[in-house]
Amino acid sequence: MKTQQSGFTLIEIAIVLVIIGLLLGGVLKGQELITSARVRNMISQQDGIKAAYFGFLDRYRALPGDYSAAIGNIKDVTKAGDGDGQIELTNGTNAEYILVWEHLSKAGFINGSYIYSATVADSNTPKNPYSGYLQLRYDANYGDPTATNPARHNLKTGNQVPVSILAEVDRKIDDGLPYSGAFQFSDYVVSGGTAPTVTGTAKCIVAASGTTPAQWDISTESTNCGGASIF
Repeated sequence: MKTQQSGFTLIEIAIVLVIIGLLLGGVLKGQELITSARVRNMISQQDGIKAAYFGFLDRYRALPGDYSAAIGNIKDVTKAGDGDGQIELTNGTNAEYILVWEHLSKAGFINGSYIYSATVADSNTPKNPYSGYLQLRYDANYGDPTATNPARHNLKTGNQVPVSILAEVDRKIDDGLPYSGAFQFSDYVVSGGTAPTVTGTAKCIVAASGTTPAQWDISTESTNCGGASIF
């Protein structure tokens, strides 16, 4: 009497391997699509706010947040800037880098209704897709944090952004390098949060070496990095 053997044939094993390959391919493709959507979202947010900034400047011949005649010329605005041509941390009375969002929203250049208060909060400042607060300000908090950078108006993405997203954003809109060009690294964070770092195990940057410039450190998979678009 023959003993019946059970098991998989080569054809069955091949079919299973094909199915597993298709499933893995679908997962990887789906992850790629999600990443691409997040990158586009980040770029769109940056571009939208930059367009609002320049649109405001063109209409009022003044900077949002710094506009000294804002109360009289923009409906429902509660505070004005000092009109010195810089969106500052403070002008002695108001935090212009917070006031900028009220000016832009009340003038109709960005969505939402932001109302000024002296401390950054959801009611007065927009966030990036990862819940980090944005900042539009005149300062030198961008690029290499160990270098002396010239003060410029710049739009910071805020922290909590994955380094892989920032690296891809930089490649798409600029030179792909964190310390040069129109889009650079920034360690900005709201007081009380965790600042992005260029050292340690969760660092955002690979330091320059020889003739090789600094790079975004995607190997760490850090989820707490930040960038800045420089005007």
